[in-house]
Amino acid sequence: MRISLVDVLSQSSVCSCPIICRLHCTVTHNILYIFCSNLDDNLPESATGRKDSVWSLGEAPPDDIDKHENTQLSTLLIEKPQSRSVSVGGDITFIAKVEAKDLLRKPTIKWFKGKWMDLASKTGKHLQLKESYDRVQKIHTFEMHIIKAKENYAGNYRCEVTYKDKFDSCSFDLEVIGQEDAGELDFSGLLKHREQKEEPVEEIDVWELLKNSPPQEYERIAFTYGITDLRGMLKRLKRIKREEKKSEAFAKKLDPAYQVDKGGRIRFVVELADPTLDLKWYKNGQEIRPTPKYIFEHKGTQRILIINNCTLADDAAYQVTAGDDKCATELFVKELPVTITKELEDVKTTVNERIELECEVSEEDANVKWFKNGVEIPREIRSKEDSGVYTVMTTGGQTEAHVKVDLKPLKILQDLTDQTVRLGKSVNLHCEINPGNVPGRWYKNGQLIQGGERIKIIHRGRNHRLEIANAGVDDEGDYTFVPEGYTVSLCSKIHVIDPPKIHLEGLNFTDNTVTVVAGNKLRLEIPISGEPAPRILWKKGDRVIMDTGGRVRAENFPDHSTFTIDAAEREDTGTYTILLQNEAGEDSAQIKIKVVDVPDPPPPPTVTEVGGDWCSMIWEPPVYDGGSPISGYFIERKKKQSSRWMRLNFDLCKEMAFEPKKMIEGVPYEVRVFAVNTIGTSRPSEPSKAFIPLAVTSEPTMLVVDGVTDTTVTMKWRPPDTIGAAGLDGYVVEYCFEGTEEWIVANEDLTEKTRYTITGLPTGEKIFVRVKAINAAGASEPRMHPHPILVKEVIEKPKIRLPRHLKQTYIRRVGEVGRPRPKVSWSKNNLPVDPSQVSIRNSETDSIIFIRKAERKHSGKYQMIVQVENYQDKATIDIQIVGKPTWASQIVKIAEVWGENVALEWTRPKDSGNAPITVIQLLLIIYCFLKECFTIIEHYHRTNITITELVIGNEYYFRVYSEKHVWPQSSKFTHPLMNTFAVAGYNATLNCSVRANPRPKVMWMKNKIIITDDPRYRMFSNQGVCTLEIRKPNPYDGGTYSCKAINELGEAEVECKLEVKGGFTFYELMQQGVPLHLIDNYMNEMKNSEQDKK
Repeated sequence: MRISLVDVLSQSSVCSCPIICRLHCTVTHNILYIFCSNLDDNLPESATGRKDSVWSLGEAPPDDIDKHENTQLSTLLIEKPQSRSVSVGGDITFIAKVEAKDLLRKPTIKWFKGKWMDLASKTGKHLQLKESYDRVQKIHTFEMHIIKAKENYAGNYRCEVTYKDKFDSCSFDLEVIGQEDAGELDFSGLLKHREQKEEPVEEIDVWELLKNSPPQEYERIAFTYGITDLRGMLKRLKRIKREEKKSEAFAKKLDPAYQVDKGGRIRFVVELADPTLDLKWYKNGQEIRPTPKYIFEHKGTQRILIINNCTLADDAAYQVTAGDDKCATELFVKELPVTITKELEDVKTTVNERIELECEVSEEDANVKWFKNGVEIPREIRSKEDSGVYTVMTTGGQTEAHVKVDLKPLKILQDLTDQTVRLGKSVNLHCEINPGNVPGRWYKNGQLIQGGERIKIIHRGRNHRLEIANAGVDDEGDYTFVPEGYTVSLCSKIHVIDPPKIHLEGLNFTDNTVTVVAGNKLRLEIPISGEPAPRILWKKGDRVIMDTGGRVRAENFPDHSTFTIDAAEREDTGTYTILLQNEAGEDSAQIKIKVVDVPDPPPPPTVTEVGGDWCSMIWEPPVYDGGSPISGYFIERKKKQSSRWMRLNFDLCKEMAFEPKKMIEGVPYEVRVFAVNTIGTSRPSEPSKAFIPLAVTSEPTMLVVDGVTDTTVTMKWRPPDTIGAAGLDGYVVEYCFEGTEEWIVANEDLTEKTRYTITGLPTGEKIFVRVKAINAAGASEPRMHPHPILVKEVIEKPKIRLPRHLKQTYIRRVGEVGRPRPKVSWSKNNLPVDPSQVSIRNSETDSIIFIRKAERKHSGKYQMIVQVENYQDKATIDIQIVGKPTWASQIVKIAEVWGENVALEWTRPKDSGNAPITVIQLLLIIYCFLKECFTIIEHYHRTNITITELVIGNEYYFRVYSEKHVWPQSSKFTHPLMNTFAVAGYNATLNCSVRANPRPKVMWMKNKIIITDDPRYRMFSNQGVCTLEIRKPNPYDGGTYSCKAINELGEAEVECKLEVKGGFTFYELMQQGVPLHLIDNYMNEMKNSEQDKK
């Protein structure tokens, strides 16, 4: 495979200089350092292989000339770059402007040199492309800056602008004024070495030679005859081989190709079939204008184009058009071969010496290739390869020189030594060799060491030093220093040691204490460090823990030690010691292991006191708390004949005393206790001794004096409100004299009656009396008369207690009186009551007046007089019997009728019915096909009204009803609340109806607590119907709801139970913001209800 010289030079460090070519070499053991010394500051950048060398020339094939010839050019460019000239080394700028008024985005612009070279990829220090936008004038400005122009920058340039389907282009020429140079070579011509021709060769038509040669000979012909654009020639050759069409405008066309030497003159001649046709010449698609360089001549039908002083810029595709016909040709500018004027000289040297190979060539800025032993020189060469034959090749010849490199003898002045360092300290390896300018390489365990921030490689004269900062375990090994070019090596061993250390700080153990639950597995991984790896020993007290696979074992590794306890037991609690030892020192640490467990069961509880449905119990703490403090206790109970235990508390009991409640009186029970710590709950204690809840009765009620004589006091009372399962055996009456504290039992035997007379009392003494109820559980709390009783018969004033409301049958209750029996008399309107119309019945404690059939004549003021000797009491009752009012004839009058309206008037009833008329009800009767009655208005107070929106043509009748005052009435529920089930999340309503006058105040309660200002509840009251709406209830909203109606005459209350199904979890209640104590109550109620169901 052949490689072009330009590719070779891009990989090598070969110098290309005017006239003199030098290869500067510094010969070392491994590397050949190549320096380039430029003798001319104006050397083209292309010679250095830089990316920004954009001036190598080459043209596209003729096929691309007509690319845009038939395209309708738009007028995107409002200012086009013009052809200009610049001096060698000067700067020049070409400007193109595009108007952006009709453009939605920025157009695309490309700059070309010749036909195909896109300059966008060639920007650098010699070429810069800039863009700017004027927002006021809306103009895009594009600039191409050429900096420090060289003569080979001359040529034809093109600017192309595209925007969507629009296209515009402009060609311009750049002329560089100054001394001509050889320009840049296309190194594709230097593919093979050719011998220098001393004799000028005969002029040969290369174009004909290529057409008649096989493809494998193209590169040889191009190198031999200095063809600079072989690729372009091959493309053109391919196009020429196609069949050409016969031209109508040209009698004789241009030849397919022409060749001229650089600096020579060329003539293009065509003959026209019609001499009157206009003729135009083009170079790379751009029209050629007459200049001293381009001369046009006419001779009859011949048209001639003469190009003087041909340069590489003239190597292009040319085209001539006559009318609609055209013909094209190619011009190849051939450069003269570069010859060697001074040969290379042989060199003999030693390692690390600098050599310089120099030769002279016939032309400045010539490009040459360097070879060693027939192989192109790469960038770096090993020292063992520095000896050899070095060759310089040009397009016109070559020269060679022999180089021989010998090694100097090596002497070791100071060898490397073995070292032992502590971890984290620095390592310093040092050796000294002669000669001092010999470099070397450091190796660790056979691997090359590269310098860095921590590893420093130092070479100063004869001294070679390797410094390693902060040495680690990985830095231990065999180190070798090898001088370059020699087989001798210097060796040293580095041994890194580190005292052992136990790292407990990362384990987060408080006071190095580890807690494990009994029965669980404990595995501790203790990080350790030390170099070499330390010996590890675990101990508990004086006992060494082995790694033989027992329940308690230790496993050791270089960087950690693992301590394991399978199924921890209480006996494993204690202090464990870990010991580390190696040649650098030792370390130890203590770890406390605490095994915790559930506590032992407490002793059996003791029941100290028993009530009707409760008891008091106490107990002692468990002997062993499991290694963790007791946090509380759970209590359970069961009936003695049952086997099902019931939990009594869901919140831990912190004390060692508890009062179980809600037991059934008379049934034997047992209780037991669980102890709880942070680990769990203990086994239950032994049950307590069986006990039966029995309660004494409550104290007797309503203890009053029933009678007093000079020697006796008669007391009466009512039975206790609560008697209990033990029943009631009887009562004990006790008394004591005022001023003493000694209570005397009045009855030796229990009395079952609720009335007892204490006898044998001294007259005039004052006594206190109390009564106790007795049953199997004992005596109840005494009921004591609040005041001392004087043992002396007294006369009491009569007293009348009026009832709170009246009915048709009125019962008049008279207060308790003394002896003799009081006299009762009744009168009506200060006249005696007629016994034929009103019946009166008197007793010792009350008086009843009864009217069998009430009539309006029975209305009046009734007075009752009670008299005992000279004392009396009076009471007056006003009885009003009400009836319907009586209306006069034609009560409703039609005052006026107009359109759809009618005005009505009426007078009030003649007889009010013994009650004030408060409101009027007006009814409308319509006679059409059917007789229908409609209520127009209710609760109306005036005596006139205007009715609108009547139907014209219909016949109407009107009548009026009166509404009388309703007699006062206390609150009474006509429809009670009903027990209800609700679904959680769906609104629920409770309804009841109440009747009362005056209007009552309605209150809603939940569990006897008044509901106020709670957004979850809405209360309505309409026409006596009371409604409570519960919005989206949850199980917590279940309970007993009651409605209370209160007015000045009395109150009434109804209640019901609401059960909400579809409960919430503890987490859901927490999310809804329910307080914790309410959540606890709810959870307890739910559990109790579930247990009751079971």
